[in-house]
Amino acid sequence: MISTPAVATASLTSTEIAGIRRDFPILGERVNGHPLVYLDSGATSQKPRQVLDAEREFYEKHNSAVHRGAHTLAALATEQFEDARATVARFVGAQDDEIVWTSNATEALNLVAYSLLNASLDRSADPRLRLGEGDEIVVTEQEHHANLIPWQELAARTGATLRFVPVDDEGALVLDALDSVITERARVVAFTHVSNVLGSVNPVAELVSRARQVGALVVLDACQSAPHMPLDLAALDVDFAAFSGHKMLAPNGIGVLYGRSELLNVMPPFLTGGSMITTVTMERAEYLPAPQRFEAGTQKVAQSVALAAAIDYLQTIGMDRIAAHEAELGARLVDGLSVIPGVRVLGPAAGQPRVGLASFDVTGVHSHDVGQFLDDRGIAVRVGHHCAQPLHRRLGVTSSTRASSYLYTTADEIDELIVGVAETAAFFGVGR
Repeated sequence: MISTPAVATASLTSTEIAGIRRDFPILGERVNGHPLVYLDSGATSQKPRQVLDAEREFYEKHNSAVHRGAHTLAALATEQFEDARATVARFVGAQDDEIVWTSNATEALNLVAYSLLNASLDRSADPRLRLGEGDEIVVTEQEHHANLIPWQELAARTGATLRFVPVDDEGALVLDALDSVITERARVVAFTHVSNVLGSVNPVAELVSRARQVGALVVLDACQSAPHMPLDLAALDVDFAAFSGHKMLAPNGIGVLYGRSELLNVMPPFLTGGSMITTVTMERAEYLPAPQRFEAGTQKVAQSVALAAAIDYLQTIGMDRIAAHEAELGARLVDGLSVIPGVRVLGPAAGQPRVGLASFDVTGVHSHDVGQFLDDRGIAVRVGHHCAQPLHRRLGVTSSTRASSYLYTTADEIDELIVGVAETAAFFGVGR
């Protein structure tokens, strides 16, 4: 398990990156008369032919509902569906029955929060899952809305109190505050592995250690780590983790919840209906063990098969090498942006570990104008608050522009962005 890309080994060569780029048809497109420079992979990644082919082949040859039919296609589809689950499990150091399919990471995090709510309403539920008045739920000021609002709702509905690990003026977690924020009253500690705004990698071991001292459940938001670095959830010792397929070369509509099997099997279902029961009478139902108890209704079979193909693609290249490549790009981003007059880079300063992502503010220029200026040059970035309004407010900005790389991003593309931002600042008279 590598907790920071800064310690990864060999990066990707320019020849390897050129070969990777040939697998992604969209990277050959032109935008506004310029070759596309796609620097919005933190929002959603592009898809290689191998993933597109896997999804299309499923529909062309094996399409069927899973865990229901007795015919050949149903058996083949079920086999592929469960093989995909096993692939995901191996990718994150989990057991097969610890992987639950969801539509995305947001649903995965909501699944945990609402299952805890259901347990809190049931006096016979496992006491580890029940919350009430006097209990506390801890998140950090770095969280994006998907890992904040579900906990707000859980707190509001159970009477628990929501508490926050603060960040400093650079956005880093104030670790000296852990003991005072994560107290004996904490029942849940939920935090992001990698900030989607700052690109910083949080000290999972230190946060987990404090949560374990007080007996709290640990929920890891792995949306920005699972696609970009080796991930061993068992070694990280978290209870739950969530990530999305679309950020790691797979299609939209597929997400993953990891949960310890001993917890998943005592948690009440989130959604109820067909395919997650053992017996049903007109009055009540008995539920299957995990993961099926959380997979009600028709499942996302083609998407899960495509996610497995995406993981195969990533692992063929090597997650450690992808992490090293992106760490280099992240450093190049910060080094280049930091010297442009009037541009403030959010998060770790140059020389500090980060993934290949950087958000920045061009003084006095709205991020939408920055994004439009860059788009005119074929450069795709994200603008706004990146679903992290509280963090932007804490850092004193209403929005920012985010450039995020992936395994197919070149150093030349990073340089094009830096030139584009410098031209943006000059156009708007910033730093004169």
